[in-house]
Amino acid sequence: MVLKKMDKENKSSRLQTGKKKILFIVNPISGGKSSKKIPEQIRKGIDTNKYDFHIKYTEHEGHATTIANEAVIAGIDIIVAVGGDGTMNEVASSLIHSQSILGIIPIGSGNGLARHLRIPLSASKAIQLINKGHFQFIDTAAVNNKPFISIAGVGYDALIARKFRASKKRGFSSYLQIIAGSFLTYKPKKYKVSANGKTLITRALFISFANSNQFGYNAQIAPKARLNDGLLDICIAQKPSLFEMPLIANLVLLKMIDKSPYVNIMPAKEVIIERKKGKYVNIDGEALKMDKKLNVKVVPSSLKIIIPEYVKKEK
Repeated sequence: MVLKKMDKENKSSRLQTGKKKILFIVNPISGGKSSKKIPEQIRKGIDTNKYDFHIKYTEHEGHATTIANEAVIAGIDIIVAVGGDGTMNEVASSLIHSQSILGIIPIGSGNGLARHLRIPLSASKAIQLINKGHFQFIDTAAVNNKPFISIAGVGYDALIARKFRASKKRGFSSYLQIIAGSFLTYKPKKYKVSANGKTLITRALFISFANSNQFGYNAQIAPKARLNDGLLDICIAQKPSLFEMPLIANLVLLKMIDKSPYVNIMPAKEVIIERKKGKYVNIDGEALKMDKKLNVKVVPSSLKIIIPEYVKKEK
């Protein structure tokens, strides 16, 4: 089950009747050539009996946030992030605690949140999903008040995010090359982890704060993570030997990484991470430099998002 049953206050719903306003915020860099087809796919696929729609394009980093903020103030009913996890984060961060509903057309590389929620990776099918208008509340989270929706992390996690962002090549093969090329030389870092009234001092390859179950590409670091349980899965990963990496990779793909002796997962509402100095943090696939002390906390039932109707029925 991806989403647990919601309580009466936060239960899943459909958009009320009447024509709604919908804005598509398109990152023209995401998806390469396929992004050029998006406007025509929207025009052909969106139900104009239900929606008055507009399309806007981002022009620089952070622009999606600006556009989304303006759309929320204007009372736009649905705001759709068309791009990867970075675009999704920029748009979704503006919608937290608002009346606007997030939609996603995933045309990025990893598409971690979309994969977790079983949102179609086909743009045309994702548009059909938006036409159905089925939505639920989900949790969001924040690192030092910087929102994330899917997953954040420190250590090797953040290094890979930074290198992948800088790479001119996209796709899963490029992602794997970066992971493999950095693994041997990366030295685990020392962290002080405080959560659930306990403190742990450890050297870790990385520590992930999982609201959803994966980084992207179906690489699941937290198989039991749920988006509406009011908790984050804090994943502390030790560095395995090179010879054990194939086994670890298989556990990730089989959604069984929590069975590995190298991974310790603990659910928590809030965690404080202290490290030797300020370094990068992975925020939904984007690497941001932050202070050495990190306060990570969940924000329950704070975002409305369009999802497939069958998701809530899965066990």
